[in-house]
Amino acid sequence: MLEILADNNFGDTRSGDGLAGPMALLLILLLAAATVFLIRNMNQRLRRLPETFDSASMSDGARTDSPVTPDPR
Repeated sequence: MLEILADNNFGDTRSGDGLAGPMALLLILLLAAATVFLIRNMNQRLRRLPETFDSASMSDGARTDSPVTPDPR
């Protein structure tokens, strides 16, 4: 009974190149580096945003002093 439970059903792990461990480590390190760079980039973009978004800072110059109402049809 113990021999059936101890069988290696995933193939012979002692032969072959054995690249699964190093490749997984490389993939984890690449994902971690990409995450760090994305967080740094997003922080830089958030710092460039203005404190408030008022109507005077609109890029097209159109001022909306009153709220926009939908067309009643």
